[in-house]
Amino acid sequence: MDFKRFFGDTILTTKIESVVNWGRKYSLWPMPYGTACCAIEFMGTVSSQFDVSRFGAEVVRFSPRQSDLLLVMGTINYKQAPALKKIYEQMCEPKWVVAVGACAASGGFYNNYSVLQGIDEIIPVDVYVPGCPPRPEQILDAVMKIQAKIDYHA
Repeated sequence: MDFKRFFGDTILTTKIESVVNWGRKYSLWPMPYGTACCAIEFMGTVSSQFDVSRFGAEVVRFSPRQSDLLLVMGTINYKQAPALKKIYEQMCEPKWVVAVGACAASGGFYNNYSVLQGIDEIIPVDVYVPGCPPRPEQILDAVMKIQAKIDYHA
């Protein structure tokens, strides 16, 4: 049987991983873990002015079991660190982490005994967003970098 003559150009061949990752790329379910002013910037990011839904990340979840993108925004002290680690461990695979702002990335200007000097001391970070606080466009850029990372692993 001549498949080309019968089906024409209606058949697409690809790998299943590519199709699954295409779906993951455009349906990120972020979980905000906001402790400071960076969380306020995230509110702007999900507003209609910046429209994070263009990137398929508008379904904000507040349960780690329903999320695949953890956005850590703000200062994390050593008392909060075990809770953050537990939240990360409860997320399903595959999962991605964004450290939003100077405090989440490096402790910010809180260089003292009680503040974690970067969340990468307890959980792996995929994308760092600089700023104090970062602009909503920078958070959107981080979402696009996560999407590129998903494409790369296809």
